[in-house]
Amino acid sequence: QVQLVESGGGLVQAGGSLRLSCAASGLTFSRYTMGWFRQAPGKEREFVAAIRWSGTSIYADSVKGRFTISRDNAKNTVYLQMNTLKPEDTAVYYCAARGQSLWGRRPAEYDYWGQGTQVTVSS
Repeated sequence: QVQLVESGGGLVQAGGSLRLSCAASGLTFSRYTMGWFRQAPGKEREFVAAIRWSGTSIYADSVKGRFTISRDNAKNTVYLQMNTLKPEDTAVYYCAARGQSLWGRRPAEYDYWGQGTQVTVSS
């Protein structure tokens, strides 16, 4: 079965950096658009970034210029490099896979999800 396993979350001070990883198995990774979402307490899950098999990517306005999504198709892994972190970035971050080459910014557009990894940014 398909599994997405996130890692790399933790506690960091404002202005710091973290790198999240998501290892995928049970799917033909290169055929999937991969996305990162996040969900803060009491809020809806929101789009962060997505990347196609070719490496082209899109970002939410709130993270543009600070976060970078990348993927290694040989390792079936997608990454999210997060720099200049802010307290408002605090959330559980989820990796997701979409079985189409079209962009998707809504959670309902993704087919598979990881369990999430907590990112906490202290002020």
